[in-house]
Amino acid sequence: MKIVVTGANGFTGQHVAQYLASKGFQVFALSRGNARLAAHKLIHYHDCELTNVSSVNSLIMQIEPDWIIHIAAMSKPDECNDDRENCLLHNVQATIHLGEAAIKHHSQFIYFSTDFIFGENGPHGEDDITGPLNFYGESKLLAENWVKQHIPNAVIVRPVFIYGPELPGSRPSFIQWVQKQLIQEKPIKVVNDQKRTPTYVFDICQGLETIIVNNHSGVFHLAGAEIITPYEMAIEVANCLSLNVDLIEAVDSTTFPEPVKRAKQSGLKIDRASSILNYKPHSFSEGVRKSFLADQFINK
Repeated sequence: MKIVVTGANGFTGQHVAQYLASKGFQVFALSRGNARLAAHKLIHYHDCELTNVSSVNSLIMQIEPDWIIHIAAMSKPDECNDDRENCLLHNVQATIHLGEAAIKHHSQFIYFSTDFIFGENGPHGEDDITGPLNFYGESKLLAENWVKQHIPNAVIVRPVFIYGPELPGSRPSFIQWVQKQLIQEKPIKVVNDQKRTPTYVFDICQGLETIIVNNHSGVFHLAGAEIITPYEMAIEVANCLSLNVDLIEAVDSTTFPEPVKRAKQSGLKIDRASSILNYKPHSFSEGVRKSFLADQFINK
């Protein structure tokens, strides 16, 4: 089975590409620039500009994939707010290019969305009323709606606050930032008035594998089961690594003025994924422990 993974140089894309290759799938990794993925005989890297419709069409025609997993996005809310035209180009138009190519070549389509399509009062279920609080969320919802309208058997996956092992060449996740600051004995301020359901990246990978193998369609929330604050996450990292928790100060979100609004009570419900996919995410403490255990081997 041939699977295209976009955003393959990013944190989630790298993990998804390497996980699926380890399971025996032929992975065609798409991103911009040189490959930052570890070499693997089943991973074939392509430098591709997803906003260029002719490049997308020619590459998908060449590969003829069974599945396209579209992870690539302009995902920093502040940047999306400041450059809305570019945000729409990357988050909406690129999705349309890939979606139309998937329809033309009869490829199954998985679109990676976000909890940012919702507003407050989380955690949210798959069918809750949407209400993005910023332009990033609006752009992802626009793309979601296009996928729903034009690809009836598509899959939409929504994760939250993804973390996991740090791979060479990728941007570290929040837990590595906490680790590095505390190792250097630097005090950190972490918000304690925003709640999320942080997602261990390997839980997402396993959920995707189940979707592909069993040919599922529809919307699935692939997130963690616990709703906790970034401050509580940081404390868990410190405890896991026996680092100084006294260096971590709980603050509210007004400490870090931001140009765009973010939900204080976010997160996603995973009941549908649990019942249909038998999705069983790790606890946050277990995910943190496994992330740093894996780091020891990955970064040797």
